[in-house]
Amino acid sequence: MNAAPIISRVWSFCTTLRDDGVSYGDYLEQLTYLIFLKMADEYAKPPYNRKVGIPDQYTWENLKKRSGADLEAHYIELLRALGTQKGVLGQIFTKSQNKIQDPAKLYRLIEMIDSTQWVVMGADVKGEIYEGLLEKNAEDTKSGAGQYFTPRSLIRAMVECIRPEPGKTIADPACGTGGFFLASYDYLTNPDNYQLDKSQKAFLKHDTFHGNEIVANTRRMCLMNMFLHNIGEIDGDSSVAPTDALVAPPTTTYDYVLANPPFGKKSSMSFTNEEGEQDTDDLTYNRQDFWATTSNKQLNFVQHIRSMLKTTGKAAVVVPDNVLFEGGAGETVRRKLLDNTELHTILRLPTGIFYAQGVKANVLFFDNQAASPDPWTKEVWYYDYRTNVHHTLKKKPMRFEDLQDFIQCYNPENRHKRKETYHPEKNPDGRWRKYKVDELLARDKASLDVFWLKDKSLTDLDNLPEPDDIAAEIIENLEAGLNSFREVLAGLGKE
Repeated sequence: MNAAPIISRVWSFCTTLRDDGVSYGDYLEQLTYLIFLKMADEYAKPPYNRKVGIPDQYTWENLKKRSGADLEAHYIELLRALGTQKGVLGQIFTKSQNKIQDPAKLYRLIEMIDSTQWVVMGADVKGEIYEGLLEKNAEDTKSGAGQYFTPRSLIRAMVECIRPEPGKTIADPACGTGGFFLASYDYLTNPDNYQLDKSQKAFLKHDTFHGNEIVANTRRMCLMNMFLHNIGEIDGDSSVAPTDALVAPPTTTYDYVLANPPFGKKSSMSFTNEEGEQDTDDLTYNRQDFWATTSNKQLNFVQHIRSMLKTTGKAAVVVPDNVLFEGGAGETVRRKLLDNTELHTILRLPTGIFYAQGVKANVLFFDNQAASPDPWTKEVWYYDYRTNVHHTLKKKPMRFEDLQDFIQCYNPENRHKRKETYHPEKNPDGRWRKYKVDELLARDKASLDVFWLKDKSLTDLDNLPEPDDIAAEIIENLEAGLNSFREVLAGLGKE
């Protein structure tokens, strides 16, 4: 079955609802509720005959026979009641609200979903439909949904480098809409990679994936995305916790952590002050297992991810540039990371690939190790895919093929057998080179923010990027600068 017509049909209905002020995110939220209810109905009938936990008065059959004001009132009651249920069901409907005010349009949406048999549809097709909708939602810059959506080309490249194995656990402490889980699932179920036996398939479905996501709507979409990809059970427990992962040390350790923690340096929580105004307070996590105490959210996630790993665990984590050069707690974390883990690879990412503007980011690949008196990191390999690279979200998005050279240089088959492509005389434009750890530790604040390629746009006027690429890059740099100034201003306000 081809997913494209269904995506097109489902999404075209959104244009109708936009006239009523229903945003992409609100529409996707309502689709999630209704598709879940329809699938629950299909599972409750032959040949499945499963008890899905939905009370009789709130079944799909009961919903679709109503119309007008009766439908609207019943739907509101249904959403509230199902949010109190246990397991995945309750998590999907947590804090759910009806955002479609016109009962006639709600009735048409129910009709559209009722016309498709979702359970018999292949997991790859269902997954593609929902992923397509999530990506369209992320493109809606006004909604801010893009901050929970990592480019799938980047996720896939990270998974190809890590190469997860069957029967091992995979975690993400800020899992957004579940991109890393689904790319790992696709890798593990690809017959070119593994031929899974019955027990491995069962482990993959029930025990492989573990995550946290504190934003209720994003967690709902993640759970639905996983469920449509055949991960977990409709009547089972949720594998994505609604709690803040940074609050306490992990109770379980994992084989792999793949993550793109939220952008923005500060961890903060909102509260109402004495004047009745909304204010924020920086969160500092006092954890005994952390190397440094800081309110920098990114540094906290790096420390937390290391604590989540088994001694043989591997991590691939997207971090902004400040993690590579910031002093104070940043320097402490970098030195400890180089000592206690094998930080073997850093991928410098180009601008223009994230939906959140003004982000300059990297991927850190590190392997956890047992305690040792000697530092574990001996050398760090860098791949600079930023200098002289120009991507935009619409006209020139980063594709998986664009990262093929990095994957080959990374050499997932045996990363201990790597060859530099950079040579000062023979190939000064080589993007792949290594630095001895002593060189890096000797740098100011043990900075890992390393560049060696020349920016050709500064010297080669005949090969300037397209004007819209230049404009996009200027906007990225201005956004990054503004974000930094906002953080400085916030800091002055606190003092």
